[in-house]
Amino acid sequence: MVTTLRAALSLVMLAGFYVVAVGLAVLLGWLSVLAFSSDHVRGATYLALFALVLVFGVVSALWKVARAKAAPPTGVEVPPQSAPELWTVVRELATAAHTRAPDEIRLVPDVNAAVSEEARLLGLVGGRRRMYVGVPLLQGLDVAMLRSVLAHELGHYSRNHTRLGPLTYRGRAMVIATVQATAGTVVGWLLLGYARLYLLVSAAVSRRQELEADEISVAVAGRAVAQEAMRESEVVSAAWQHYTGVYVAPAFEVGLAPAAPAFFGGFDMLLRARADELADLRRQEPDATQSRWDSHPSHAARIRAMDRMTDTHRARDTRRATLLIPGFPDAAAMVAEGALRFEDRQRLDWPALGAAATTRNRQRVADGVYRAAARLAGLPRATLATVLGLVAQGRGPELALELGLAAAVPAAAVPAAPAVPAPAVAVPAAAPAASVTHPAAGAEAAADDTGTLVDALQVVVCSAAVQAGIARWEQPWVGGPRLVDLAGEPIDPRPLAVLAADPRTVADARRHLVALRVDVDRAGQESAQADALGASLLAGVASVSVDGARHDVLVLDEGLVLVPAPRRGSGKKRLAALVEGASVGELAARYRYLPFEEVATSKVRGKVPLRATLVLKRGGTVRLRGRYGSETLADNSAAVLAAAVLSLRRAPAKPPARTAA
Repeated sequence: MVTTLRAALSLVMLAGFYVVAVGLAVLLGWLSVLAFSSDHVRGATYLALFALVLVFGVVSALWKVARAKAAPPTGVEVPPQSAPELWTVVRELATAAHTRAPDEIRLVPDVNAAVSEEARLLGLVGGRRRMYVGVPLLQGLDVAMLRSVLAHELGHYSRNHTRLGPLTYRGRAMVIATVQATAGTVVGWLLLGYARLYLLVSAAVSRRQELEADEISVAVAGRAVAQEAMRESEVVSAAWQHYTGVYVAPAFEVGLAPAAPAFFGGFDMLLRARADELADLRRQEPDATQSRWDSHPSHAARIRAMDRMTDTHRARDTRRATLLIPGFPDAAAMVAEGALRFEDRQRLDWPALGAAATTRNRQRVADGVYRAAARLAGLPRATLATVLGLVAQGRGPELALELGLAAAVPAAAVPAAPAVPAPAVAVPAAAPAASVTHPAAGAEAAADDTGTLVDALQVVVCSAAVQAGIARWEQPWVGGPRLVDLAGEPIDPRPLAVLAADPRTVADARRHLVALRVDVDRAGQESAQADALGASLLAGVASVSVDGARHDVLVLDEGLVLVPAPRRGSGKKRLAALVEGASVGELAARYRYLPFEEVATSKVRGKVPLRATLVLKRGGTVRLRGRYGSETLADNSAAVLAAAVLSLRRAPAKPPARTAA
């Protein structure tokens, strides 16, 4: 009965949206007929156009949603014979929740657990059930906490939430599609109000369903375990974001990837190595941020709600949840192979992968400094000798300006005498260790970037030491990347970088480097042009004229990707297909890429639409001409592009943000 009422409520609200839409269309049509009969031709024409736009929006939305096909199930199926204990646990929990067990259990590469059901007849008739369990979740939870999580998911079955899933999803899709099709019109504005109401009610129902499922979790696993599982899931999520963002993503960006067993195996290593840090996270308050548009209550709200639920006490199973799946490493490797686009990346195990990725990324940073030095010296390629020569000529401040850095090291920081003891290996120290942070605390902690010429010189000296074979990078699980000598001892490069940053002592720095077997004439730039690996996408604008030819422009934090565009077709769809089909680094390599570091200044003649000329440092210009009503990736994309171009006008150069890191 509850399912029937909820299905009816969803249908009534969805039908109400289209009753309003069709009613508006009929009203506009009737008013247009009246206007024509009263000889108000212009007004009648406008009303008729509004009615046609509305009808078109409704029909096109219904057509799109009707043609949409359900996505195939993701992950790797775990049959009962492969994990009998896991299936026993799930079936036992299903019995306790008074519901039918799932027909499939699938492992997925997310810190998440979920259930779905192929329901029919508007959710009134059940269908095939699937349960999805995230591999990182299994790695981070014990069996007792996993039981709590799975009981919560089975609670969605018990309360028949999954039967409404397809109906709710399609209802939202139809409402959003209709509003988008009528956007920018009066009727679109009217429908937007009803759509907001529908989505608000839908989100409120979803939040209530989560609390209902939590009641099953507490009843089956006990309040303390259920609350601990909630907190631990948040900790595991923070650790997973750190692992993929700090260790895996930088490797992917430079053409490397973990071998299949190493992908989740590395996360296991990180959990063990950072046990103390993760323990500190557990002592923090759970995330309390929540919006009325959220489909889930905040973790803090759910934990408070559990305090009011009936408690139960059970013996605690403290075994790792991975033990429920025999041969777990092999199953996890299959998930990694199926979920990630490894393509032709070189596959390595840890710690070799971390070391290789750090080496390539740090060389890319050094190449940014070398390219700036080459531009100032008028050379096609710069070496460490080029950089030291510029400092010796008193052009260090000029190099710093080219890099967008602060002035050279203050005179007070320069060693008073040239007789400074030579460092064991004069290369830069690693950045301060990045730490795993609680989701509620904001973005991950970043290394302190003072942005001086000394920092830039540390980068190139470090690169030279690695190229000379007297040092190597390590990427440990605790702390940030560090440079070590061949015996594995950490290196302090600061003294040599300070010497190299001042014309009075740069000769001493050169002598130290020679003593360390660094050939300053050979060590140097490897990449002739900046790439966009690791850059962030800020905006996208379709159909921009670039030197007279039509292009779609992607705005990155480090440059512009210029993609030739046809004269017809949806620009918004083209932009979406671009960013969904490849990373920005791959797109920059595939199409024309204009790094901001190559732009000397910009001449802006208009912002709406954009009319600007970018003057390049090595000569030549790039002319940008926007159009009124250009389609964009997001509502503010045109403004972001204009702001990026305007920012180039205020400074001689805009280097990559990572140059001075």
